[in-house]
Amino acid sequence: MQPFAYLHRDGAPHIDVLTGDVVTADTLADIPLPPGRPGPATLALVPYRQISERGFACVDDAAPLQCLRVAAHRRVPMADLLAELPDQPIAATGGFDIADDEYARIVADVLRDEIGAGEGANFVIHRVFTAELDGDPLTAARAAFRRLLTGEQGAYWTFLVHTGDRTLVGATPERHVSVADGLTMMNPISGTHRHDDGRELLDFLTDRKEIDELYMVLDEELKMMAAVAEHGGQVVGPYLKEMAHLTHTEYLLAGRGHLDVREVLRATMFAPTVTGSPLENACRVIARHERRGRGYYAGVLALLGHDEQGRQTLDAPILIRTAEIRPDGTLRVPVGATLVRHSTPAGEVAETHAKAAGILAALGLRATAARPASAAAPATDDPRVREALAARNDRLARFWLDQRRPGELAVNALTGRHAVIVDGEDTFTAMLAHQLRALGLTVTVAPWHDPAPATGGADLVVVGPGPGDPGNAADPKMAALRALVESLLAAQRPLLGVCLGHQILAGTLGLAVHRRGVPYQGVARDVPLFGVTRRVGFYSSFSAVAAGDTLDSPYGRVELARDHADGTVHALRGPGFAGVQFHPESVLSQDGVAILADLLPGVLDGVSAANRP
Repeated sequence: MQPFAYLHRDGAPHIDVLTGDVVTADTLADIPLPPGRPGPATLALVPYRQISERGFACVDDAAPLQCLRVAAHRRVPMADLLAELPDQPIAATGGFDIADDEYARIVADVLRDEIGAGEGANFVIHRVFTAELDGDPLTAARAAFRRLLTGEQGAYWTFLVHTGDRTLVGATPERHVSVADGLTMMNPISGTHRHDDGRELLDFLTDRKEIDELYMVLDEELKMMAAVAEHGGQVVGPYLKEMAHLTHTEYLLAGRGHLDVREVLRATMFAPTVTGSPLENACRVIARHERRGRGYYAGVLALLGHDEQGRQTLDAPILIRTAEIRPDGTLRVPVGATLVRHSTPAGEVAETHAKAAGILAALGLRATAARPASAAAPATDDPRVREALAARNDRLARFWLDQRRPGELAVNALTGRHAVIVDGEDTFTAMLAHQLRALGLTVTVAPWHDPAPATGGADLVVVGPGPGDPGNAADPKMAALRALVESLLAAQRPLLGVCLGHQILAGTLGLAVHRRGVPYQGVARDVPLFGVTRRVGFYSSFSAVAAGDTLDSPYGRVELARDHADGTVHALRGPGFAGVQFHPESVLSQDGVAILADLLPGVLDGVSAANRP
């Protein structure tokens, strides 16, 4: 059969039917996008292994980047297509390739050895439901597509794509990235309420684990938006995403940009909701613990084209809640759980079962929907639900939620000065760059392994965040950052350390840096900061500790803002330098921009408040 695709977008009364030929591309830049008529030009099946284009780790399973070049596009009323689709039982037998007990062990390993060791805030580990279909595989896929259309709800795309040698069918709730009218949008979704677990929705909405899980992926996708939108992303939401078996919470992010849509795809590979945070190290953790390829799981379907004005368009949902069917009848349904510091192995095992339920029900391998589609009124009809959702923004950083006029936040002492941010493998640096620009600085970001060309003429060097153990002298990154901090201090060059950079600075000044008993990953706290209480967000498993509020160092007297209960140093400042353990750029740091505006003029002066007469 000729390659084809059926695409249904949430709320549309029709199905987009695409036909054409299939070619294979080596890289995202090679995806065909010829100028021409308005409308869809190419539907790309982007496998997870394309993450290697960014230099990130993955187990290469050779899954191809297949592109359906659209020769014909028509819109068919949903009722008409439903009438053409088979409505018959699907016979199959199967189960998860990794048993519940083994998956629970892997979850426990990641919580202890990765999150507990400072390797990141959250990670997504997947397993695969496998089965053998009886009968014609394409007929089974078309029947499953019909059941998803009639039985699922809240899907961003419901789709069936047949390339000749594989068929993908699914109902994904999550837009990864879209571009239309010059507006780039992303859609972080996280937090999972299982309709069959007996818990009330309001309990889910006030559950700390679920709240923090969404905040962490919001931060991670804001990092991506900071790389592809001129002024970063503006946060809208949160909202509920109600599906047949599950309800999720979500935000929308929007920003203006002018990149080629294929570059937007490359810069946003792949969503933290299916990988983790920080992204580069999450890819290492995934490869370490999964030890196999992911196929198309966590990749995207990407529909590329042009609008009536000839501008490029992109709509790319994440490939989750999707079945891959091969011509021999082999079926794969990959699903994953997001592991955070609050996670329990049993809870994450249950989450994978719930996430697989919708597509497995459509394939006849599970009971029908836990909640019939459209059977209940929207949950947001309840004012208590609306209030619980709105309350999630009460203590977030308005920098990312509000629109601003150009120059509105500029600080005279900072305007026109040049800052270089040294990236320690955490693209929080892109968000930090937007904040510094808003304060009036010009900003360059440089990699940790080659900062010298950029830092030479800088007015301010920011040693930025990143994963890992700051005390590991054998780690090339830690050695390089320590050498950089030592040289900046010796030369009396203005310096700010953020998170990992703060830990390196603190150790260089003579403070002890310890692993925390409980990781501070995605934690917001009110902390004392040089006489003022500030709301800030932490992503760390290590911290400096001190017994007093000042330190006499080889580089001058240092003032410490610390927790008097356990000695944790939240921030420090001295002549021409400062450090903050938290992330002022995080959406969790309600006072982040104000803190930078207060600290940086003193750093650039070369005289901190602690050393003024």
